[in-house]
Amino acid sequence: MSVLDNWKQWQEFLGDRLDHAQDQGMSEGAINSLAYQIGDYLAKNVDPKNEQERVLADLWSVADQKEQQAIANLMVKLVKQ
Repeated sequence: MSVLDNWKQWQEFLGDRLDHAQDQGMSEGAINSLAYQIGDYLAKNVDPKNEQERVLADLWSVADQKEQQAIANLMVKLVKQ
């Protein structure tokens, strides 16, 4: 099973990657930029595997770049918890 199949596992996976990036000294700005790039890649190339991912994909598809950046920043904030 892929981490994309289960929302909780996806959050935990992202949280682990975030912790690792911070431990390696990656800045908040770099993390947010990377989150945007990952979000854009997923929206263009990966079919949502659960309803939470479908909502994110739908929001991403109607958002402009500034709003997409906000979505990415919120995902970073969410997995920090």
